[in-house]
Amino acid sequence: MTDHHTTLPEGKVPQLRVMPMPADANVHGDVFGGWIMAQVDIAGALPAVRRANGRVATIAVNSFLFKQPVFVGDLLSFYAEVVKVGNTSITVNVEVYAERNRLQVETVKVTEATLTYVATDEERKPRQLPPLQG
Repeated sequence: MTDHHTTLPEGKVPQLRVMPMPADANVHGDVFGGWIMAQVDIAGALPAVRRANGRVATIAVNSFLFKQPVFVGDLLSFYAEVVKVGNTSITVNVEVYAERNRLQVETVKVTEATLTYVATDEERKPRQLPPLQG
């Protein structure tokens, strides 16, 4: 069996940290994939909102890979990074790590995804991204 243990990315700050609870899992204690997807969407939207300087909407889940199961009580860290910017769109990579076993911490990468967001105006119509501040 392959050893999936790793460490949290050095020098990076997670966009989101959360611990799934029993209501987020099936009867066997495995966290629902849909719950993880929702958290990934929130984490990915945070740098997109910063880059857009305002409202964004998710327009695509370009890829989503569940690498390892997530369990109730895992401490999940979501790292998100803008990887592409268009006229109205922002593509973000998200990596999710789980810290397990509180006494002897075991860290595993559990999920990775790429999502695209579009900047929207007050009427929820696409809008141009503002220029980067120098």
